[in-house]
Amino acid sequence: MGIFSRRQTATAEPHTAADHDRFAARSATAPAEPDPALRALTGHWTIDRPHSRIGFSVRHAMVTTVRGAFADYDSTLYFDGARPSESRAEIVIRVASVDTGVEQRDAHLVGKDFFDARRHPEMTFRSTSTTQESAEAFRMTGDLTIRGTTRPVELQLDYLGSVMDPFGYERAGFDGTTTIDRRDWGLVYNQRLEAGGSMVSEKVRLQFDISAIRSS
Repeated sequence: MGIFSRRQTATAEPHTAADHDRFAARSATAPAEPDPALRALTGHWTIDRPHSRIGFSVRHAMVTTVRGAFADYDSTLYFDGARPSESRAEIVIRVASVDTGVEQRDAHLVGKDFFDARRHPEMTFRSTSTTQESAEAFRMTGDLTIRGTTRPVELQLDYLGSVMDPFGYERAGFDGTTTIDRRDWGLVYNQRLEAGGSMVSEKVRLQFDISAIRSS
């Protein structure tokens, strides 16, 4: 979510070393000028599921990576191009919709060893704060709830651009990532390997490839 442009307003040059130090201190803390194009994107958005992916990747048997995604979820997004701290997001995911491409593995994931979908059918993310890091990058902090346990996480978010598609929908693209330790949410199942290490890594990378449509 790039909220500010790289443009700078003209400023008188400092004439002395002391002036230069004061100028540098002011420049380091001065807010960037809002980008009118991004400011125009302020409003409510919804994730377009057919053109988005909410997924994860995890090391398996120490030598390969398994990737999966969730097909069923609801989303509420608010983007503020003038005040990035007001931007917020909420995503509710039905964990039974997990798909790793292997039916037996998916059944294991929704069972008691992992998501326990019967008792905890939903996984949620609700943002609590948003901070600009650069012209096109954000850090969004929020509460991630899995299996009834809620813990804070930080998402690195990149704004990819916006477009009016041929069907008249205004779209904005975002890419978000974070890495969590699944044990913090009670997903502790594992098997040890004879050579050392574990069958499934405790570290899980969450990935949000989002095409958002402006809500009517």
